[in-house]
Amino acid sequence: MKLTVVVPVITDALTDEVRADAGSWVSSGTEVEVRRIARGTESIESEYDMALAGPGVLEAVREASDGGADAVFVSCFSDPAVHAAREIVDIPVVGGFEPAVLTSLALGERTGVITVLPDMVPLLHGLVRRYGLAGRIGTIRTVGIPVLHLRAGAVGAGAGPGGTGGADLLDALTEQARAAVTAREADVIVLGCTGMLGVAAALQERLARQGPFVPVVDPTAAALTWLETQVRLGLRPSRTTYLPPRRKNRVS
Repeated sequence: MKLTVVVPVITDALTDEVRADAGSWVSSGTEVEVRRIARGTESIESEYDMALAGPGVLEAVREASDGGADAVFVSCFSDPAVHAAREIVDIPVVGGFEPAVLTSLALGERTGVITVLPDMVPLLHGLVRRYGLAGRIGTIRTVGIPVLHLRAGAVGAGAGPGGTGGADLLDALTEQARAAVTAREADVIVLGCTGMLGVAAALQERLARQGPFVPVVDPTAAALTWLETQVRLGLRPSRTTYLPPRRKNRVS
């Protein structure tokens, strides 16, 4: 099986870490290819950034499909151009939001999302409404750290299930997660940015030390294992929902 991870930004700041993190989650025998887009923005933290990234994401997804990928993960929690991509390729395509949040719904009554900046909150509320999940998302909180600063000051940074990530990020996540659980806003925590690499297990352990067990869902892990399952089941997006675009003149 071949999975392609599309990093929807124009910088390589996280590319190597994304490649290592993705490789730690997939099954043995699954090949992981990582592509980043050639045009767009250096991070996605707004609807404007999403729009700028869209053409590059669609181009990368099509190239991945033409290159033999069995499925594509667009590595961003805001799902940039994911639904459009499903119209143009015949393989599963997901972003970070859908697999992580839907996984969380099987683990507790209310999900708390912790993302990067307040700029992202309206965008994520829009996704919550789109997916019909308003009754299950108890809170969307932020850590106040821009995407490009998530790895700054990392202490023992590592990828995959055992990584510890940045100390500042982990402290901020712990504070927000504990507050959400204490306020009965969340029974499950979802990390609301795919750049929060290697911190899910450490956050889950910290929360369990001082209270009841609360699962923490890593969006990259949820997306990649979700895609592996879809490929093994022979599933792909429905053509009654994701109709191929009609032929017409377009300039992209």
